[in-house]
Amino acid sequence: MRIVLISTPIGFLGSGKGGGVELTLNSLVTGLLSLGHCVDVVAPKNSKLFDINKEAKLHLVEGVEQVSWQHQNYYSPAIIPDNSLLSGMLEKAICIGKKADILLNFSYDWLPIWMTLNLNIPIAHLISMGSESSVISNLISRVHIQYPYNFAFHSNTQACDYPFIKNPIIVGNGFELKNYIFQGNKDGPLAWVGRVAPEKGLEDAAYVANKLGETLNVWGIIQDESYASKVEQSCTSGSIDWKGFLETDKLQKELGKCRALLNTPKWNEAYGNVIVEALACGVPVIGYKRGGPSEIIQHGETGFLVEPNDKDSMLSYLQIINKINRRDCRDWVEKNASTNIFANRVVKWLTKVIKEN
Repeated sequence: MRIVLISTPIGFLGSGKGGGVELTLNSLVTGLLSLGHCVDVVAPKNSKLFDINKEAKLHLVEGVEQVSWQHQNYYSPAIIPDNSLLSGMLEKAICIGKKADILLNFSYDWLPIWMTLNLNIPIAHLISMGSESSVISNLISRVHIQYPYNFAFHSNTQACDYPFIKNPIIVGNGFELKNYIFQGNKDGPLAWVGRVAPEKGLEDAAYVANKLGETLNVWGIIQDESYASKVEQSCTSGSIDWKGFLETDKLQKELGKCRALLNTPKWNEAYGNVIVEALACGVPVIGYKRGGPSEIIQHGETGFLVEPNDKDSMLSYLQIINKINRRDCRDWVEKNASTNIFANRVVKWLTKVIKEN
């Protein structure tokens, strides 16, 4: 097939602003290319694909970025700014799509979903969040009636946010395992990875590290400076080592040295890319039993699940984290979340969309 992927309009690929979508898109491109498909990617100006994806055609678009729905009110209206990056990317994708089999949208926004009703080209949507917007959820409900196969999700837990979809299509996620080096070190520091924003719950991980008298290594773009400052002020000076946003190659080298990753989301993560990245390096994860991570972390085998906001249980499990066999962490990823496994699931789904549209 020739498949046109439409990236997130929140930030360029490589900026870190797009969160897990950036890695997911690149991973899927790798898998699709390895399966022999032709891939075009429409993305914001300055975007870069992984070196391994050089065979994909990258089409860059300028424009004003969208505001992430994570940082808006659930009942906010859909807003499209003047010189919209989102609409510009859709225009480019539609133009390319005239010679393609299908468009695959990664943007969690109103306009591309509405376009499903108004295009001759099939457009599928890989939904990257739970229900974060009333107007988007209502539109998905409406479009799903006419196009029931055009939506897919990363996890069953995420799909439950859309109860009107009775038999959701779940594709999981995938990672190029050559990019992650297994490390057997059990005595390293504690890690936390993600966008530094309130919904990610960094303060809970900082609390745990502070209680232990340890320094927490934090990797990720700081989206909310005031929030980051409050977290830092809540614990002893030096409890947080701000490492910034690192691209995959550099991140995995540092992450692999850690003895555990703490995952503390305050919202329902659709999947949990950073969890799988840690596991791929052999790093066990202690995380909240919330959203997609609750389906990834195998309790007692690749880490431990604790009830949301239960920081004391997180502390307790850290005392026995070295009982986890780090090789089991890597094995789980190899069996469940490689790029080829992910790409095959997506191809099966897209084939169904093309057939039914």
